Amino acid sequence: MKRRHFLTLDDLSPTELQRLIARASELKAIQRRGDRHTPLQGKTLGMIFEKASTRTRVSFEVGMAQLGGHALFLSPRDTQLGRGEPIEDTARVLSRMVDVVMIRTFAHETLERFAAHSRVPVINGLSDDVHPCQLLADLQTFQEHRGSIQGRTVAWIGDGNNMCHSWINAARLLDFQLRVACPPGYEPAKRFVDAADGHVDILHDAHASATGADLLVTDVWASMGQEEEQARRAAAFAAFQIDDQVMAQASPDALFMHCLPAHRGEEVAAAVIDGPHSVVWDEAENRLHAQKALLEFLLEVSLRG
Repeated sequence: MKRRHFLTLDDLSPTELQRLIARASELKAIQRRGDRHTPLQGKTLGMIFEKASTRTRVSFEVGMAQLGGHALFLSPRDTQLGRGEPIEDTARVLSRMVDVVMIRTFAHETLERFAAHSRVPVINGLSDDVHPCQLLADLQTFQEHRGSIQGRTVAWIGDGNNMCHSWINAARLLDFQLRVACPPGYEPAKRFVDAADGHVDILHDAHASATGADLLVTDVWASMGQEEEQARRAAAFAAFQIDDQVMAQASPDALFMHCLPAHRGEEVAAAVIDGPHSVVWDEAENRLHAQKALLEFLLEVSLRG
């Protein structure tokens, strides 16, 4: 049986990515019309959470229900993953019982090892390296508000973290320019930048990054697992808050996005996230529809194989 995994955006071709984004909007329209669309009847998604999340759990669980399937939540207390049983053995067992697996974890290697021994598609719900599901929703949101992102300029202002890495992957796949503004020492990993084929510029000035941009994006300064670095990071990132002055440097019709949860007064001013440029609530909702499109795609491919 042929199977496809979704561990990074690079697991999709540019054409597949564009089709997924378009399909996500179609599924959103179907849901809003109240039409019944249940192609995944009898299918089960196993969800493994080593990192907690509100949006990831709710969007996948509700998404499977809307498509007619079922989602099974597994916390670290509910599995042997990382508690003595090898990851490979957990993958061999679980993939004989469910039709698709979503894992939200720390080390990206965990996903790769699990996928290598899984009989069913594996989805990256977040790892320390990348967060590709969030990018599906972000790209869908931009397209719904502004059309194609090709040829546009996106400013990432903040930590060169997993979200930043996925934006770098997206810039290469969909042919737009990404300006990353961060303090020295907090740049994205070199391997992601080197693979971007000139689609990424690294700056150390938030205002310069935002100048003329079509979209401004940020994330928390200290991600899960970095709480002990909060004070040091707050000092390092003090000049990288997206406030009204930074937003004013962007294109007049620029959008603002944040993957949430947001810390108002830190990485973003309340006036921006709650203001007219912000599309964060559409972005959050689109996690649901983008992931439904992804589930359809991965299971259809597996069933065809």
